[in-house]
Amino acid sequence: MNILFFLTPKSEVSYVREDDTLRQAVEKMEYHGYAAVPLLSVDGRYIGTLTDGDVLWGLKELDFPRLHEMEDISVMEIRRSRDNKPVHINVDMEGLMDKVAVQNFVPVVDDDKVFIGIVTRRDVIHYLAGRRKKESMTPSGAKKEAAAR
Repeated sequence: MNILFFLTPKSEVSYVREDDTLRQAVEKMEYHGYAAVPLLSVDGRYIGTLTDGDVLWGLKELDFPRLHEMEDISVMEIRRSRDNKPVHINVDMEGLMDKVAVQNFVPVVDDDKVFIGIVTRRDVIHYLAGRRKKESMTPSGAKKEAAAR
């Protein structure tokens, strides 16, 4: 199976750019309710992942600036604790599963490392659960399930 089946394209993904301010990042994460978002360069390359924990620790290190003061702080001043590892668009399912097992979302990049979207753990789990359900409904699947009991 091709990972494009699972891909949420960049146009539908909330992300933060390296030239955004801390206030913009906080407001974007709050508005969408995300605990982590991809961080992209100005030219669209994947840099890393900004998490709510990174923001919280960054605010502490900056002595908890007021909201309007965060307009003068670059998101790049926030130290990131971990970056979700990206996969290439041509990765096989095994390579995708290795990443999705330990990351809530997997950034997908092209040959030039340009960010093209994400694959979420939830989408992969829903697909696998649906596939399992279909298989258990077939006569051969029902026999396998009965034998397993």
